[in-house]
Amino acid sequence: MPANPIGCEEFRRSLRRPDRRAFVKAGALGALALDGLFRAEARAEEANPGRQAGGSSLSKINNVILLWMRGGPSHHDMWDPKPDAPAEVRGEFGVIDTNVPGVRLSDLLPMSAKIMDKWSIVRSLHHHDAGHSTGDQICFTGYNPGPNPDENVHPSIGSVVSKQLGHLSTSMPPYVMIPRLLPGAGSAYLGTAHKPFETGADPAQPGPFKLPNFKLAQGITYDQVDDRKGLLKRFDTLRRDADKSGQVDAADKFQMRAWDILTSPAARDAFDLDKEPAKVRERYGHMPAFDPKAADRCGAPNWAQRMLLARRLVEAGVRIVTVDVRWWDTHVKGFESLKLGFLPRWDRAFSALIEDLETRGLLETTLVVAWGEFGRTPKVNAQAGRDHYPSVFSAAFAGGPVRGGRVVGASDSNGAFPKANPKSPQDVLATIYRHLGVDTEAQYLNNGRPISVLPSGKPIDELC
Repeated sequence: MPANPIGCEEFRRSLRRPDRRAFVKAGALGALALDGLFRAEARAEEANPGRQAGGSSLSKINNVILLWMRGGPSHHDMWDPKPDAPAEVRGEFGVIDTNVPGVRLSDLLPMSAKIMDKWSIVRSLHHHDAGHSTGDQICFTGYNPGPNPDENVHPSIGSVVSKQLGHLSTSMPPYVMIPRLLPGAGSAYLGTAHKPFETGADPAQPGPFKLPNFKLAQGITYDQVDDRKGLLKRFDTLRRDADKSGQVDAADKFQMRAWDILTSPAARDAFDLDKEPAKVRERYGHMPAFDPKAADRCGAPNWAQRMLLARRLVEAGVRIVTVDVRWWDTHVKGFESLKLGFLPRWDRAFSALIEDLETRGLLETTLVVAWGEFGRTPKVNAQAGRDHYPSVFSAAFAGGPVRGGRVVGASDSNGAFPKANPKSPQDVLATIYRHLGVDTEAQYLNNGRPISVLPSGKPIDELC
């Protein structure tokens, strides 16, 4: 049974059904030029399948969680094992059957294997760049990097979503980064208004999760902020008090909007991980569930709580959340690192996220995409690890229009090159954009020159 009952063909038919009310709403947001509104809002109609004539429900708005596995996860040792390859290619891990006949994974992913019917794999991704930050740029923007790979020349997918679709409400940002900005994830020529909101604080760290640098001025309480009229009366005082420390003088439009967001009760609730039951936090992988000494040895952070926060944010109305799930750069003692911390933690958190979204009725509207900037070399190196390798790699997809249990494309017998149905990072981005209702043919000006959202790529229909 597909996670989203609306199939690809129906999606294409829906593009011919413009919604006048949505048109007016999009125009009020100022997100698009007039000539692009009908196209974008027709797509947005499909992205909001539960919208009623009198309004919309946040629970019916399509959104995305990007699990960014920075460093490059090894496809051989996770989602595309090669048990019949020579030992120097096969690696140290075995394989495990999943609950979908014929689909096998690394034997260190037993929880993922048990719910294979709820998620799918693309095994034939490829591009040409073996640099971390340059690969980031390609996968976040669809364009080749500029001279400084740590700075965007083109806007990231999240910034495009912010530009075209804007806010669902005044209380939550459209684009959130947990915990902070990554190379490739910036807004480039779309401007600071479309930068991601960075949590700054990291839910992967021990102790209470609190967002920094957003304190109300003396004499104002959150209860008073909850009263809109009270907020307006006291807002000048808030800004004057902030000015004494230089915060307002240094703030641009984006920062002030972020300030407004974080003084809303809805945002405070969404970002408050302490509201989650201990049982749920443990299911994702709370700190006590793991051996900290082993974590120290392998260098794997506890990004499980970051994933849980992402679920809370899309539930509250954030359109796209990118979770930094680093650091998969396993050149040295790679198998030891994967076995001690990375794969057990990943397996637990990834399966928990899918099950949690499904339990809460969010899986059919939330597309989860897990991938990194490239894969790892087919041949194990002399230091028991694998090196950077963009010529073929894998990605995992769940939720939204994705039918579980599918494997799209294939790599060759050594996992060195695409063997069948090759796919590109642009195809992944096009898949995400279609789910959200973003017009990839829209153009934005960069130094007077119109640039398309994507230079190439088409949605991966085989996932639907």
